[in-house]
Amino acid sequence: MTEVLTTPARRFSLGNDGAARVAAAEDLASPDQLTEQSPSRVVLVRPHQFTPNPETAADNSFQQRILDVLLPSAARESARQIAAAAYAEVTRLGRTLDGLGIGVDIFDDPSAETPDSVFPNNWFSTHPDGTVTLYPMYAKNRRAERREDILAHLQETCRVRRVVDYSSAERFGEYLEGTGSMVLDHRARLAYACRSRRLSPALFTEFCADFGYTPVLFDATDGDGVPVYHTNVMMSVGTDVALISSEMIRDRSQREHVLGVLRGSGRTVVELSESQVGRFAGNCLELAGSSGRCLVLSTTAEASLTDAQRDAISAHCTLVPVDVSTLEAAGGSVRCMIAGNHLPLR
Repeated sequence: MTEVLTTPARRFSLGNDGAARVAAAEDLASPDQLTEQSPSRVVLVRPHQFTPNPETAADNSFQQRILDVLLPSAARESARQIAAAAYAEVTRLGRTLDGLGIGVDIFDDPSAETPDSVFPNNWFSTHPDGTVTLYPMYAKNRRAERREDILAHLQETCRVRRVVDYSSAERFGEYLEGTGSMVLDHRARLAYACRSRRLSPALFTEFCADFGYTPVLFDATDGDGVPVYHTNVMMSVGTDVALISSEMIRDRSQREHVLGVLRGSGRTVVELSESQVGRFAGNCLELAGSSGRCLVLSTTAEASLTDAQRDAISAHCTLVPVDVSTLEAAGGSVRCMIAGNHLPLR
């Protein structure tokens, strides 16, 4: 496990052009190199001053008041203690993944201005062809999460052929929050996304055209009719198995289409209930460890699964639960915390 110390953190400086900035160094990889679904390396960001982000609370129905729900005794604790618990949870996740033979790079964030920096998968993604992609963020204070040092580290340790930057779309009120807004099937070249204020359908379509994915766009809401803010809280696609709460896709034709595409891609589909999604069961990620594929999820999520669901998942990969209950107060769980590194190593 590599801990990259950055104090103070260096932030990514955006260009001033109005279009997506593309820096190409080499030709793209051949199609047979674009099939990796489960990364064997990851990037984590460890916050020093964690707190739920008030700028994202309006449309994130999963976000909870840390003092009232997940940590009822925290009303008698200081913010410093809560931050320390979040710091420890990222460290624990990193050590767990390292123990599975997964390469882990941890970057510290000492800033109080970026409360959601622990969720780096929203501002960048990496791809097996050597591409790093930067995304436009809905919340203004999340835009400061983009960091030069993380990009520099990727370029130093991996073969980065190009950087595709969509972040200038923020100026026009268009957003696409990375692998939070999209769930990517690298093998079948499918991109799943539910409509929300954090995803511009036009920009999503542009991404799919640029990267050779077929878009699968749908509507999903909770029981109160609130749109699901990020696709990766309600579904996850692994190599052979996919988890999804199709009941949250209220339109029958859309629901049948999404399920048909999933099954047509060769996945075993494990259905989740809406209540299980509320326990973050959909917010999980398949990774490739030294002993095989594993599905990393929170202890909250794992406890919500039925025996039949566990058996169906375990037929394809090993369940690895990790306690991140403090961080779940910010409305995201294990999947949101992990930026998969699909880049080829130098």
